[in-house]
Amino acid sequence: MTTLVIDDDPFILKMLARQLAIAGCRETITCSSAEQALRLLEHDEGGVGLVILDLQMPEMDGIECVRHLARVGYQGKLLLLSGEDERILSTAYTLAKAHGLNVLDAVKKPISLQQLNQVLKLSLPSLSEYKQTGSGELCDPADLARGIVAGELTNHYQPKVVLANGAVDGVEALVRWQHPRHGLIYPDRFIPVAEQYGMIEELTRAVMRQALNDARLWREQGLSFNIAVNISMNNISSLLFPEFVTQLALETGMPLSHLILEVTESQLMAEPLKALDSVTRLRLKRIGLSIDDFGTGYSSLAQLRDIPFSELKIDRSFVHGAHRDATRRAIFDSTLNMAEQLGMSTVAEGVEDADDWKYLRKTGRCQLAQGYFIGRPMPAWHMTDWLQQWQLRLEQLVCSQE
Repeated sequence: MTTLVIDDDPFILKMLARQLAIAGCRETITCSSAEQALRLLEHDEGGVGLVILDLQMPEMDGIECVRHLARVGYQGKLLLLSGEDERILSTAYTLAKAHGLNVLDAVKKPISLQQLNQVLKLSLPSLSEYKQTGSGELCDPADLARGIVAGELTNHYQPKVVLANGAVDGVEALVRWQHPRHGLIYPDRFIPVAEQYGMIEELTRAVMRQALNDARLWREQGLSFNIAVNISMNNISSLLFPEFVTQLALETGMPLSHLILEVTESQLMAEPLKALDSVTRLRLKRIGLSIDDFGTGYSSLAQLRDIPFSELKIDRSFVHGAHRDATRRAIFDSTLNMAEQLGMSTVAEGVEDADDWKYLRKTGRCQLAQGYFIGRPMPAWHMTDWLQQWQLRLEQLVCSQE
């Protein structure tokens, strides 16, 4: 992976280049101005997998550079650095995400070698994913329709664990497309197409059918935990959706109380009355209903008021780094307070490192955790090996805290 460092301070450039070499980066390019870096990226063919960008620079500052990174279609990862206060860093992070950039973090300067190593651990797997999924352009609708019918969609599963003792509570099903020519394609390239061209219902049903079949195989191996499946509000605008879920659970032997539907609302509800009808009937059947990525997009207080959610997932932007960011910590704490008053269980998303884990354990208020520190999304057949590895890691974590 090639790393591009952008900073107007020659000393910082040398220090970061040295740190990156120690951390194992084979190639590092340093630029003393944003203009120079952008000229390089405009002719780059995907070789740059990580950009480290200082926000405070003369002429073109880091915020303006972020806008141009989006313009040139930069597809790699981005790490923001600055000596400014945490509020400015947090705002810059949010802005870069809004531009559609793959932002790893926004870190106060100077960055330590340990922090840099953590960033590289996040960026290296993501770079391989980026290479697998190609240019990042949206897929062809006709090709997606063919892929759904041909059974090319496949699920990966990310664990959710109990913070109090590390026990596995369940997994979230995350769809991938195993394309016969392009390899593994990630959902950011085909979910928007499915929503736009009216294929999201067929896609969701295929994901759920595979998830419940995989859960049946796990139960046969003695593994029984909750299964979460992502849906859109428009998925359940069909009044027949509760019957589909109930029948599929019956066929696969899945207890309805072990099924959780995670509502990811990327678009405004087209038929809110039908959706409310369906979700209420689903809850009457004791199926869990989770509001995903709370605090972002259309996930809002109005949804909490109108829909009988049983679980609230706190978005990673309020979880990762909360131990060192007073703003994220305040939002995280207030969200927990609200969930407690509403009688909802809570899941912290984006637990990326040991510091996030320790902070959540210390607060002792959030029930579940999910993130790369615990486990990355994996094929169903990896779950048994991961469980053994997680148990060993738990023992090490307990020993390190004693």
